[in-house]
Amino acid sequence: MAETARPHVAVIGGGCAGLAAAARLTEEGFAVTLFEASPHLGGRARGVQWKNLSLDNGQHILLGAYRNTLRLLQLAGVDRDQAMLRLPLSLHMHPSLVLRAAENLPAPMHVLSGFLRAKGLSLKERLAAVRFMIWMKLAGFRLQQDEPLLALLQRKRQPQRLIRLLWEPLCLAALNTPIQEASAQVYLNVLRDSFARGRADSDMLLPRVDLSSLMAAPLAAFIQQQGGTIRLTMPVSHIEKRTEGFLLHTGDEMPCQFTHVIAAISPFRLPPLIEHLAELQVTVKQLEQLEYQPIYTVYLQYPETVRLPEPMLGFAGEPVIYSQWVFDRGHLCGQRGVLAVVISAEGQHQAVSQQDLALAVIKELAQAFPQLPEPLWHKVIAEKRATFACTVGLQRPEQKTALSGFYLAGDYSTDGTVGNLYPATIEGAIRSGLQCAEYILANRKN
Repeated sequence: MAETARPHVAVIGGGCAGLAAAARLTEEGFAVTLFEASPHLGGRARGVQWKNLSLDNGQHILLGAYRNTLRLLQLAGVDRDQAMLRLPLSLHMHPSLVLRAAENLPAPMHVLSGFLRAKGLSLKERLAAVRFMIWMKLAGFRLQQDEPLLALLQRKRQPQRLIRLLWEPLCLAALNTPIQEASAQVYLNVLRDSFARGRADSDMLLPRVDLSSLMAAPLAAFIQQQGGTIRLTMPVSHIEKRTEGFLLHTGDEMPCQFTHVIAAISPFRLPPLIEHLAELQVTVKQLEQLEYQPIYTVYLQYPETVRLPEPMLGFAGEPVIYSQWVFDRGHLCGQRGVLAVVISAEGQHQAVSQQDLALAVIKELAQAFPQLPEPLWHKVIAEKRATFACTVGLQRPEQKTALSGFYLAGDYSTDGTVGNLYPATIEGAIRSGLQCAEYILANRKN
């Protein structure tokens, strides 16, 4: 495709991937127009107003290993110490397991030491966890062939109780996919980046503000300061391939000409937009084969005096049925008495009404913490297609498509490198957006 003097890039979608791509390109002086169909930026990582509180459409945590995310926030002028609570790795799985990484040891020794000193695990279980970490390190966190995570753990003789208390909760938190279906290779990629590279990579970063304030707002401000254009409530209805680029149709307005397009919308919304483009037929088929997993967040407002012993606590099975993680937002962002319970992946919770789910979660919390009074209100936010199912051998569409100048940005996409495969996370989305920007930057240099 012939290049114009100054490329003009269309970014379709204002979630994390689209914002990352637009920020990187405007930083380099590109003309960028970002189209977002809704009135809000942020996609699945955005703030929600409820009862005069800024909540999120899903409670999120970040990790120190989210290096691309942290660099992007720094670029946008976000003070990370003010915006996020940084905690050394500390897992509290109520009521049994307490695991803390050593703060004075380098990676991965800090995690191995934490396994050896973990409370609530037998000596056999602690040694099994250490043995598994050592095997992963020696194998370079790389499998000869992908397999279900549960099958790998059983093959490596991990005790069932250790799987239930440690490996499965981490799988649900990171991959949002049931352990018997989840990709072991992607899981190893996450453990590699979180536990084996730098000590601070395993730190948990808990946002002190809603995700719109943390990410979408500062990134949007940066893009506009650099000369980029953001158009909200502006869905793209049709993409037309031209000799010198692309023509985007946006309803009643005149079509706009662009040299490049980065499609950064949900994969289940993308096929109707590109199915008429002959070069993208393979991509369309890959998109249509993706399956999805839900995330439910149950927000509960208790009296302001209520405070949990830790900012984040986990549950691992019986007697708890639904609840997986509970966050004390009083610890995090000053919303005293507000607890957020996260339920990842498919399960029994999908078979009950939101009202009954909230009541069941309230009962589970009361059993775990008998001192809790009745909550004042509850709010359930259900993202039924929150993430793609991160399953074994998943054929992901590539970010650099067969159509010159057209790129896919999204946590579901890939640059073709097995070691870079990531689950549906903020970091995965931002990586993809930045990679699409780098393809365009390299094209200009060439």
